[in-house]
Amino acid sequence: MEDLKIATAQFEHRSGDKAYNLSIIDQLSHQAAQSGANVIAFHECSVTGYTFARKLSEAEMLELAEPVATGPTLKRLTEIARRNQIVILAGLFEKDAENHLYKAYICVGKDGLLAKYRKIHPFINPHVLPGNQYCVFELFGWKCGILICYDNNIVENVRATRLLGAEIIFMPHVTMCTPSTRPGAGFVDPALWVNRKADPTSLRLEFDGMKGRDWLMKWLPSRAYDNGVYVVFANPIGMDDDQLKNGCSMIIDPFGDIIAECRALDNDVCVAPIVRQKLSDAGGFRYINARKPELYRDILGKANQSKQKVAWLK
Repeated sequence: MEDLKIATAQFEHRSGDKAYNLSIIDQLSHQAAQSGANVIAFHECSVTGYTFARKLSEAEMLELAEPVATGPTLKRLTEIARRNQIVILAGLFEKDAENHLYKAYICVGKDGLLAKYRKIHPFINPHVLPGNQYCVFELFGWKCGILICYDNNIVENVRATRLLGAEIIFMPHVTMCTPSTRPGAGFVDPALWVNRKADPTSLRLEFDGMKGRDWLMKWLPSRAYDNGVYVVFANPIGMDDDQLKNGCSMIIDPFGDIIAECRALDNDVCVAPIVRQKLSDAGGFRYINARKPELYRDILGKANQSKQKVAWLK
């Protein structure tokens, strides 16, 4: 399939309520399919919920998590994909046969599992282990990769996935509207979300400012532009445990241009055509071919100099 239509979605998930979250995934998948989309992407831990996991014990995490290949989520997503004739990408907490915990993101079609990726840089819960490999797979004749949330802030991960052949990188997140050392960051008052119908302007100013979208625009389009790759960004909107998230799920082309974006202050879907010609027309295609890896191969392979641990938001 030369020209592909991809959808990305935003929705307000419920913490730990897989049945509810899967019902919304079903609704939005149907909506995307009706708009002609072949694929739809949802946010990080869209099936399970996310931020509430920072409070869970290991036993509680194991109760929440499930084996991907044999668990109920894969069965339900396969049913949704088959009925709506659309490929679905969604996230959940995974446990393996030895009860090791991972943050997983899976791609599911009408016949079942197509790809699985484990987040390389997890931090929401100390019992979640990091994945140790990149993921590149084929979808409708296109090479696709997956990187979850913080994985995309380490530029080497994006470049490595691109060099492994990815033409489209799915980037599911739960991000923005949290405190940070960067200027302008911070929480958004949940009262603005409750009052969004009466006063959408005040909420939009917060969502679109440096607490939210303006920060995203500092770096996300550059990942697409520098690597000459399509980026499919998915993020929740509404309350995530006790934190408010601003959505802004979007699709960015290899020129770094936003070609579709969810802008509703509600559950939403947007769809964009993915055109192969852009891959070779974009500057990133030329930049990758102009690389001189012999100059920096050994430099990029060096261990990190700083052993200081990052103090993640608790």
